[in-house]
Amino acid sequence: MPNSDSPAVSVFIPARNEAGNIALLFDKIARAFAAQNLAGEIVFVDDGSTDTTWDEANAAAARHPCVHLFRHRKSLGLTEAMRTGFPRCRGAVVIFLPADLESDPEEDIPKLLAKINEGYDVVAGWRQGRRDRKIFASAIANFVSRRLFGLTVHDMNWIKAFRREVVESLRLRSDWHRYILILAAAQGFTIGEVPVNFYPRQKGKSHYGIGRLPVSFLDVLVVKFLLTFSRKPMLFFGGIGLGLAVVSLATFAALAVIYLLELGQRRPVFDLAGVLLLVGVLFFVVGFLAELIVNQNERVDELEARVRDLEANGDK
Repeated sequence: MPNSDSPAVSVFIPARNEAGNIALLFDKIARAFAAQNLAGEIVFVDDGSTDTTWDEANAAAARHPCVHLFRHRKSLGLTEAMRTGFPRCRGAVVIFLPADLESDPEEDIPKLLAKINEGYDVVAGWRQGRRDRKIFASAIANFVSRRLFGLTVHDMNWIKAFRREVVESLRLRSDWHRYILILAAAQGFTIGEVPVNFYPRQKGKSHYGIGRLPVSFLDVLVVKFLLTFSRKPMLFFGGIGLGLAVVSLATFAALAVIYLLELGQRRPVFDLAGVLLLVGVLFFVVGFLAELIVNQNERVDELEARVRDLEANGDK
């Protein structure tokens, strides 16, 4: 929990193979803190870099006492870097920036903070002047997310600022960093957006591209399913089971009429109707089991909330 010695702002930087960018990045963030008269910190997570990124980060950190360094021995991905870095961020506001300098901290930190100060819980940067090769994949992902979740944000996966309670509420699974805005909005947090300049990468190369679209498509379906049915799984499983049962019973009724009118036998259709009824019952059973699991999870959530309240009261 934050205390009186905590910084006002934490800038979280994940990096993998960003040699040549780190020293300038830290300098720019430090200048942004000074220009805004902010007590800030930099939380840097090296996600298994195989170049000199870690060495450069240590050298730059020697010049900036506000830097805290963490390292993965091998690359675990951006979501895992967030799971490592976010709990170490002590600021009332947490800002996520990339290490590649496609975002300029001296410009963007003031913009994000100004929007947060308008009362938003989360602020997303909207890239202006983007011309890189990832724009097509990004446009598809943003379009699908807006259609599925109704979140009117133009750029889901760029720089962001969060109030601390948002970061503490996030439960991230593998590759779910793409859906942070969606997860935050689903919990009732307010989402703002601010235009920011986009700068082409000068050193290194991007680790993302159109090849991630199939995985992202499957992930977004999982997120949609969980947000829609995680608290009431019987709506999903029971709905399918009820539909199958209705089709099965209607088929049995039609077969009964055919039999009574002596119009011939329909044994294959009879077997199909039986299978549909059985599958429908199984969906109901799965729905009940899922409801039991959700009930237990809600009890665990209540216990965790009580523990957090006790910790907060103990800090006061």
